[in-house]
Amino acid sequence: MPRHLYDDDHEAFRASVKEFVDRTLAPRAQEMLELKAIPRDVWQEAGKQGLLGLDIPEEYGGAGAGDYRFNAVAAEEIAKVNAAVSSCFGIHSDVCPPYLVDLGTDEQKQRWLPGIASGELVCAIAMTEPSGGSDLAALRTTAVRDGDEWVVNGSKTFITNGYGADLVIVATRTDPSKGAKGITLFVLETGMEGFTRGRKLDKVGQEESDTAELFFSDVRVPDANRIGEEGMGFVAMMQRLPQERIGSAISNTWHAAQILQETIGYAKERKAFGQPIGAFQHNKFLLAELVTKIEVTTAYVDDCVLAHSQGRLTAVDAAKAKWWSAQVQNEVLDACVQLYGGYGFMNEYRVARAWRDARVTKIWAGSNEIMKELIGRDLGL
Repeated sequence: MPRHLYDDDHEAFRASVKEFVDRTLAPRAQEMLELKAIPRDVWQEAGKQGLLGLDIPEEYGGAGAGDYRFNAVAAEEIAKVNAAVSSCFGIHSDVCPPYLVDLGTDEQKQRWLPGIASGELVCAIAMTEPSGGSDLAALRTTAVRDGDEWVVNGSKTFITNGYGADLVIVATRTDPSKGAKGITLFVLETGMEGFTRGRKLDKVGQEESDTAELFFSDVRVPDANRIGEEGMGFVAMMQRLPQERIGSAISNTWHAAQILQETIGYAKERKAFGQPIGAFQHNKFLLAELVTKIEVTTAYVDDCVLAHSQGRLTAVDAAKAKWWSAQVQNEVLDACVQLYGGYGFMNEYRVARAWRDARVTKIWAGSNEIMKELIGRDLGL
């Protein structure tokens, strides 16, 4: 089915992204796997290629694209080669910048946005806590005002880019009596006394991502590092989570689509009982089902991308795209592993790593169960 989402400018940008992927990301896949991180020069190369500042205005060093479809093109091409890098870049360039662009002061924008766009400053966002999971309104990290500073105490976990980030947008509770209306966002910077990180978390998949725990012990944060109004942090997060979720849906879909294409190629070449394994009716029907699932999912995700680029994407539609794409991604990749047989269980095969990498997508950016809860509430249930 032909896609109608992109024009010539988007496709020209796709060629640029693909050139970066082929020149920089693909050849260094093993290095990133061993480091359990993306090297700084890769971040900076992505910045030079214009991949990290699409949402950042030109006066602050970004592209000022003003069209989310460019973000989607970048996510598609990077997810095809490396799901973990896609998630790390997505947090840095797709999730974090809107908080600063939309809510930051001129001084904050001048101080941080150029470095984010260039890859000199790696960014993370810290919402999830050990005790809270997807329940953002129940967070326990506190910030208590002391003159022109705030004293932050608490911890966060499962933070993508957390180990090496220079800047972390941290959700804190500034007024325990107000529930969700008592949450405020701050930017914490590397080097602040009392701000420490645990080890890189030992994950089942997405090993290239430097996921970490963060700890705050009497961290003194200037009020100049507060993002937005006091007490408006929860609203700010809810308003921007749809972009994170549609970004996840794009990566989920194209990660699975790429591995499926590689699996179809394998099914044409691998022989058993004197014929290609793809020629067996069961496998032929299975691959037909998988291709259809991917194409139907792509059509819905494309519509969500277009809606978001026009300011029309609702939180409910983003939730649908997020949970459905994660479910389809995992179904497709599990079937691909089965088609590869024993080789599909070997780490040296991309299908095995992709299968592992995909499992978390049903959990993060709001678990699939939370997405269904949002959709159910919209139905009046």
